[in-house]
Amino acid sequence: MRLRSEEWFQGAPDNTFQHRSALRTIGHLPENYIGKPIIGIANSWSDFNNCNMPHKELVEWVKKGVIMAGGYPMEFHTITTPADLMKPSDLVYRNLMAMDVEEMVRSQPIDGLVLLAECDKTTPAQLMAAASCNIPAIQLAAGHRSSGTFRGETVTYATDLWKYLDEYKAGLLKQQEWDELEGCMSCSAGGCAVMGSASTIKCMSEMLGMMLPGTACIPAVDSRRVEAAIATGKRIVEMVQQDLRPSDLMTPSAFHNAFKLLAALGGSTNAIIHLTAIAGRRGIHLDLAQIQTLMQDIPLIVNLQPSGSFNMDAYYQAGGLPATIRQLLPLLESACLGATGETIAKIYGEETVKIPGVITSIDEPVQAAPTLVMLQGNIAPNGAIIKKSASSEQLLKHRGKAVTFHSYEDMLERIDSDELEVDETSILVMKNCGPVGEGMPEWGSIPIPRKLLKQGIKDLVRISDARMSGTSYGTVVLHIAPEAAIGGPLAIVEDGDMIELDVLQGSIQLIVEDAVILQRLQHWRRPVPRHHRGYPRLYADHVLQAPEGCDFDFLRPQSVNELPFVEPIIGRG
Repeated sequence: MRLRSEEWFQGAPDNTFQHRSALRTIGHLPENYIGKPIIGIANSWSDFNNCNMPHKELVEWVKKGVIMAGGYPMEFHTITTPADLMKPSDLVYRNLMAMDVEEMVRSQPIDGLVLLAECDKTTPAQLMAAASCNIPAIQLAAGHRSSGTFRGETVTYATDLWKYLDEYKAGLLKQQEWDELEGCMSCSAGGCAVMGSASTIKCMSEMLGMMLPGTACIPAVDSRRVEAAIATGKRIVEMVQQDLRPSDLMTPSAFHNAFKLLAALGGSTNAIIHLTAIAGRRGIHLDLAQIQTLMQDIPLIVNLQPSGSFNMDAYYQAGGLPATIRQLLPLLESACLGATGETIAKIYGEETVKIPGVITSIDEPVQAAPTLVMLQGNIAPNGAIIKKSASSEQLLKHRGKAVTFHSYEDMLERIDSDELEVDETSILVMKNCGPVGEGMPEWGSIPIPRKLLKQGIKDLVRISDARMSGTSYGTVVLHIAPEAAIGGPLAIVEDGDMIELDVLQGSIQLIVEDAVILQRLQHWRRPVPRHHRGYPRLYADHVLQAPEGCDFDFLRPQSVNELPFVEPIIGRG
C-alpha cells in the first residue's frame, strides 16, 4: 500500500529534508511517523461554537484510537459555523468551511481524515469536502446537549424556545420567567437535543456510511461518546489500509436511503439542501421530483420534536438511529455499505426498539406519509418545500390573501404593528431572503403577529425563499425557487393577492392572471446587491439555487467520473 504522505517525506531528498526538519521542531520525529498512515483530524471547535466545544477534549481520544491502530494523528483546525451567532446565515459559510477542509487536505500530507462535527453546517460542510477530496474519511459528532427543566417540565433547545417565545410576545410569560428560561434551557455544550438540522444531518452521515454505526445520536455528556471517539480513531486507520473511500460509501443508492431516512425521521428541511450539495460534489444529481418519489411513501416513525413529543435523550434510550434504520430496512437498498465496510443489512439487521412509542414501525407509524413535501406552481416554478409533519392539519389546504414583506427588516418593522392588515386566513409572504439576496438565513418561520397571538392564533401559512431552523414548526413554505432577488415570481407578489396552498397535491399557486404576472415581471427591477467585496460577494456571484444545494457552481463536477480533487505538486516550500 502506497501512502499519499510518502510524497512529502520519502520523495526527492531536497524536499523531504525540509518537510521532516520542520516537523522535528514540534516533536514529530521521522522514526515515529514514516511508514504509518498519517491521519489528519479536522477540528471545528471554537469559543463561539457551543455545539462543537466537546471536540476540544474528544480529539485526544481520537488520537489515542489512531495510535492504537498503528496510525499517526495530526490535528488541524478549520473555520467553524456557530449557527446561533453567525449572521446573517451560517449557510453562507458552509461552503467556505467545505473549501477550507478540502484545501487543508489537498495541500498537506494526509492519508486519512477524521472530521469532528456537530453544529448545523459543520457536518454537511465536512461531508462536501470529503466527497471532493475522496481520501478515506470518517466523521465523529460531538453529541447533543442536555435539556433543562422549566415550570417542572423538561425543556429542550430550541423547539421549546419557539413555543415560549410566542407566549412571551403574547404576554403570557413574565420577564422574570423569560430570564429564568434563558438560564435553564441548555445545560451542557453540544448540539440541539431535538430532530433539528444538527441531529438530522448527523443521522444522514451515519446512513451514508460516514459515521460509525450507533454513534450519531450519543449524548454529549455520555461516556460512550469517548468510546466512539476511540473507535473512530481506530477505524480510520483500517479504512486507509483497506482504501475505503467516500466514493465507495456515498453512492447514489446511499443517497436514496438517506432521503428515505430523512422522511422517516421527520427531519429538517435543511437536510434536503445539504444532501443535494453533498451528492453534487460526487457528481450525483438529484432533482426535487426524484427526491419526492423517494420520500412520498415513507411515513413518520419517530416521535421527536418538532414533529412529535420526545427529545434526543429519549430517542437514544429507545434505540436511536440503529433501531430506526432496522424498522426502515425493508424500504432501503440494503446492500449499501456502512462505515465498518459491512452492508447496512448486516449492521442494523438485529437492532430492536427499546421504548415503544418513541420509535414505531412503518406499519404503525406516528404519522402517515408523506412527511416532507416538494411543492410546485407559478409562484415556485423550480420548486419549494414544506414540512408536513410539523404543519397544522387545517392549513394543509388553504386559500388566503397575501400580506407581503419586501425584506426581513421590513417584516421586523411591521409584523407586530396593530396597523398590519392581517387575520387568521392571511398568508404571510417574505421576499429577497434567498441564497443571492441574503444568503438564505433561517428566517422562513415568520413570527405570528402579536395581535393574532393575543387572540390565541398559533399558526398561519407562511411563504418565503428563506430556510427555517430544523427545530421550528408550523405551516411554512420554504426554499421557493427561483428566489425573488433574481427575478423569481415571488418577487411580484403584492398585498391582497390570493394564494392557494394544497400540500397533498404538491401545489402552491398565485391566483393572478398570467398576463398580470408577466406584466409585473417586465416592470421588476433587481435589488441593489448588498455585498460588494470579500467572500459574501463571491458567494452571491457563484451560489446555486436551493434545488441544487446552494453550493458553488465552480465546485461541482458534472459526473461521478469527474472528481475535482487535484493533487499538489510536491516541491520546496
